[in-house]
Amino acid sequence: MCHKIQPTMKVLAISDQIIDRLYSTTVRETYPDIALILSCGDLPYEYLEFLVSIYNVPLLYVPGNHDPAYDLNEPRSRAHGCENLDGTSLLLKDLLFAGLGGSVEYQPGTPNQYTQLGMYRRVYQMLPALIWERIRLRRRLDVLLTHSPPYGIHDDTDPAHEGLRAINYLIQVAKPRYLLHGHTIFYRQNLQDHVTVINDTKVINIYPFRVMNLE
Repeated sequence: MCHKIQPTMKVLAISDQIIDRLYSTTVRETYPDIALILSCGDLPYEYLEFLVSIYNVPLLYVPGNHDPAYDLNEPRSRAHGCENLDGTSLLLKDLLFAGLGGSVEYQPGTPNQYTQLGMYRRVYQMLPALIWERIRLRRRLDVLLTHSPPYGIHDDTDPAHEGLRAINYLIQVAKPRYLLHGHTIFYRQNLQDHVTVINDTKVINIYPFRVMNLE
């Protein structure tokens, strides 16, 4: 029996930049019917906590390269009332999500920055759970949430905004229907459309925010 997902879900996807009209008590009137909030990183956790309290819906996030390292003993190293998806997966609202935070390393020793090889190691650690979920649920990954774009897709040539090759590999193996990322804005080689389809995965740059339907 095939697994059925709901036809559409309205999602508020955010990344990198605080938007005044979102950071407002009238945001629900401006953007109604939001069922889920997804954050691709580099946003103050107070901002995430505000949105989740206003909308009272689940909020999934991954950290960006400017976010603090996670510390179980440090309350401000995480967004309260929200779900950190970094390096893990989650079944929510009949959709299977996975997350991979951080960017390519350009300042060694900085939290949430990884060498290309280091990010491959993180992906390999995720794979057993993703493969098990695929077998158990008999379905592909629905949404992969990342901070960085894949290598060669929506990335740039400067050291801080080079895409991560391990994400390309994860697209091949996990075959997500959607990949949402932030980190890069549209300039220079990013002047193309914010959506690129690769191997049946719709890669979407949501910087700084998008209201969209997951179908």
